[in-house]
Amino acid sequence: MKNRFHYSYLASAIAAGLLLCSVGAQAAGELSADQRKTSLYQLADLVASNYVFPDKGAQLASEIRKRADQDAYKEVVSPQAFAERLGKDLQVLSHDKHFRVNFAPEFVPDAKPFQGPSAAEITEIKNDAAMRAFGIGRLERLPGNIGFLEIRGFGPTFSVAKAYEAAMLILSGTDGLILDLRRNHGGSPESVALLMSYFFPEGDNRLINSIYNRPENSTRAFWTQDNLQVRYAGKVAVLTSSDTFSGGEECAYDFQTHQRGVVVGETSGGGANPVAPYSIKNGLVAAIPFGRAVNPVTGTNWEGKGVQPDIRAKAADALPVAYQHLLQQLLEKPRDDEHRDTLKKTLEKARSPQTLFPVYYPG
Repeated sequence: MKNRFHYSYLASAIAAGLLLCSVGAQAAGELSADQRKTSLYQLADLVASNYVFPDKGAQLASEIRKRADQDAYKEVVSPQAFAERLGKDLQVLSHDKHFRVNFAPEFVPDAKPFQGPSAAEITEIKNDAAMRAFGIGRLERLPGNIGFLEIRGFGPTFSVAKAYEAAMLILSGTDGLILDLRRNHGGSPESVALLMSYFFPEGDNRLINSIYNRPENSTRAFWTQDNLQVRYAGKVAVLTSSDTFSGGEECAYDFQTHQRGVVVGETSGGGANPVAPYSIKNGLVAAIPFGRAVNPVTGTNWEGKGVQPDIRAKAADALPVAYQHLLQQLLEKPRDDEHRDTLKKTLEKARSPQTLFPVYYPG
């Protein structure tokens, strides 16, 4: 399909990277000095016009034009290497990890930016979501009646909604839930809001997050949904790592700021600005952050600083730490003596060095 971005104007940065790589880079010859300069000047104009922070965008554009005039990339002759170098330099100059530049000569921008997907694109997205288990890495019930749900990415809502409902139905009888976002690199904020909806009572309609779009000078609000068959009232712990990024960070930040769960693990990556792809001459495509998240509780977001955990732990240790934390919380108000005894025994086993937890690995 031509452009997976345009099913929503709020695609995540990591999705941009996947998209730009997925269209495939063809072999190409060396870029001439004129081609490099033309590409840099066009990139500068796009950054100045679309980057979410106008003043910073103007500064970046000025630096890009300066490098174009100095032929600062003359030793980088292949378009692939040129694109990679540009992307890294933009991240360093802007301190914004969402910037990407790829060599993608097959990329064709839609005539109408941010339009909905075609029927064929919807089918392709759904098939891709199914192959990736709808972003769900693991789903299980741990001893002590603690649920565990790992989500590695938030796909388009129309492709993942039924999977979320099934997962939450399975976990609905647990007393506590661990949501693992340690390997979550982002996705649709609409799907983040959908998942959050399960964790508030029916009738508790609340604004979860908003995203400001600079090119359109508009703001889109994301609210919890009403039409859900399952609601989860148990205690929640959310796992994060330094690899948790973009939409994964938003989800953790939402749980934290709306006081619905405790965040356990490492400070996340610090990327809150959604992106869109912009075509540049000579087969280059730039993913430029065009918007910013605005949390209704804090009035700001996690850009550049990441989500700060409530309980700090190495990513590899976050699961056992969160598990023991939930068991201890449940022990404060057990249902009866039998339940108290079960929780005590479970917690004792959880603290044993012989207890094996799934090995965490970055990815």
